[in-house]
Amino acid sequence: MREPLPAKQSKVSSITMDIDGVPMVRVLGVEDRVLREVEKHCPGVVIVARGNSLKISGPSVEVAQANALLLDLIELARAGVEVNEADVASTAHIQESTGKSASGFLTTPILSSRGNSIRPKTLGQKKYVDAMDDHTIVFGIGPAGTGKTYLAMAKAVAALEAKQVERIILTRPAVEAGERLGFLPGTLTDKIDPYLRPLFDALHEMMDPELVPKLLATGTVEVAPLAYMRGRTLNGSFIILDEAQNTSAEQMKMFLTRLGFGSKMIITGDVTQVDLPSGASGLNTVGGILDMIDDIHFEYLSAKDVVRHSLVSQIVDAYARHEAAKEGTRER
Repeated sequence: MREPLPAKQSKVSSITMDIDGVPMVRVLGVEDRVLREVEKHCPGVVIVARGNSLKISGPSVEVAQANALLLDLIELARAGVEVNEADVASTAHIQESTGKSASGFLTTPILSSRGNSIRPKTLGQKKYVDAMDDHTIVFGIGPAGTGKTYLAMAKAVAALEAKQVERIILTRPAVEAGERLGFLPGTLTDKIDPYLRPLFDALHEMMDPELVPKLLATGTVEVAPLAYMRGRTLNGSFIILDEAQNTSAEQMKMFLTRLGFGSKMIITGDVTQVDLPSGASGLNTVGGILDMIDDIHFEYLSAKDVVRHSLVSQIVDAYARHEAAKEGTRER
């Protein structure tokens, strides 16, 4: 009886790459965390940093993969991007999805603010940003941490600075998430402020904090509850509706029909976090009504587009599996 052939083993190889034109720490990350993340993504690979060189050793296929990943990360660092662990997963995802270099997708900033560049960090975010350039109304739908509101805010500030619009209007429904608005202390303005605070925080991060009160006072930037939009026509404006999952179907229609000449609307929300007592969200139904209109775009972001702590995407996936299991139980 013939002996079985030995299992074919992967070839082992190594590559040494020199890094020029960028400080090594920008590529390695704090305590070499970026390198460790590359090793996790390419099983069997060991990366050793010496001076301005990196030696990559391991199975040939994984070594080539790690080399391509590091080349992209180096280009991001050269472009001024503060590379971190999250960039490893997003860069790898773009390479695997498109077969192209990720640096070509991710190095163009939306806005440079106070020494920092705001840019898309995933393929989904890049498509979302491009959609805002190409369409009048854009829906950004996805879980927490995918940059839906933050990127829309950056595009709004960039449009205002470029004089493409005359004002920015930020709005969201004042719907309680487990608390009653009436029990909050203070005046109506005080009660509403917690709902609008995330928008204020993003605004202060992207603009000179001393300039923001002046823009608010002149109406160049307006932050208001959704109820304040009724009866208005919004011309020459970049309008963002945040937390749109908490609008009713009637409120969604009311908001969309406020669109005036020279304006752009961005609607963001997470359909898995509806706080309406009825549970009937206008964001859930609007896709089936408007998806055939050319100048309206729906961009669906996923856990792969989460750029917060890596645990956030795992939490999002775990809840999605839990909801899917519940739906399967109901159907039986």
